[in-house]
Amino acid sequence: MKTGNFDYHLPQEFIAQSPLEPRDQSRLMVLNRGKSSIEHGIFSDIVSYLNAGDILVLNNSRVIPARLSGRKVDTGGRVEILLLRRCGKSWEALLKPGRRVGIGTRIEITKQVDNQHNFKVLAEITELRSGGVKLLSFSDERLLPRLGKVPLPPYIHAPLAEPERYQTVYADEAGSVAAPTAGLHFTPELLSAIQRKGVDCLFVTLHIGLDTFRPAKEEEPSKHPIYQEYGVINEEAATKLYRAKEEGRRTICIGTTTVRLIEYVAQLGKKLEPFEGWVNLFILPGYQFRMVDALITNFHLPRSTPLMLVTAFAGGKLIKRAYAEAIATGYRFYSFGDAMFIL
Repeated sequence: MKTGNFDYHLPQEFIAQSPLEPRDQSRLMVLNRGKSSIEHGIFSDIVSYLNAGDILVLNNSRVIPARLSGRKVDTGGRVEILLLRRCGKSWEALLKPGRRVGIGTRIEITKQVDNQHNFKVLAEITELRSGGVKLLSFSDERLLPRLGKVPLPPYIHAPLAEPERYQTVYADEAGSVAAPTAGLHFTPELLSAIQRKGVDCLFVTLHIGLDTFRPAKEEEPSKHPIYQEYGVINEEAATKLYRAKEEGRRTICIGTTTVRLIEYVAQLGKKLEPFEGWVNLFILPGYQFRMVDALITNFHLPRSTPLMLVTAFAGGKLIKRAYAEAIATGYRFYSFGDAMFIL
């Protein structure tokens, strides 16, 4: 197995630059693994594919205003900062340009919100870590939400008129630097319709980090370093997930992040227990899934770890066929694109 097995060519015009309105009117491709069949519809059709007793697992992580713009104190040169995750009283971050900033570099971040208020924070690089990651300390971390912007993926070039559109309608726990995009298709009305059908919607948390932005560069995927992400499954969710598995009811994950979280926790013991901690599960073809029976996801970047995960779940032949058909029939790709339901 080589990283090149997960590569494909996507013309730029297929990359969705803005979300559709309403959210649940994106296209939906349904892949049936047992029948090796593909169907097409719209996302609101998802209700017809769900059964009473199903468990729907959703990631309630909220995207933080993690993109900051500042200037080096000594030279005045501009520096872009992307916060990745908190480490004690400091933050791991990616900086651009990154090669010209070393330990001790101080960056001034300012923002004038009106004629009377001017917010300013000083950041200092205290450590250099692998993969171009820097450790930063801030003079006043409380001001970061006022100074930062919600970071859109690098392949989205159009400004977003409403930043809340890059959040799920159930986003609640702040901590991600990218949205769990499979969840962007849900509306409150659609969730209500799903619950009326007897489907139990469970919320777990996995704060999305660096791997969302970083394709695998190594020839062998197993050598790609996976980035740790912080996850939480509370007692109620753990109990319901374990009970559903024992009773033979389906567990349907919304997005690859929820797959990684519950599969990681399922490996820790015979019974799924409440969990809070770091998750670093890398799912490649050949992985034996313990908990997940079906998956709702978007169309992923070439050579990316989410694409490797869905290939492990659906099989390489079906995924290649599905992606080819999506391109041939004009599906929209990536964060603001269309959805796929693999059952």
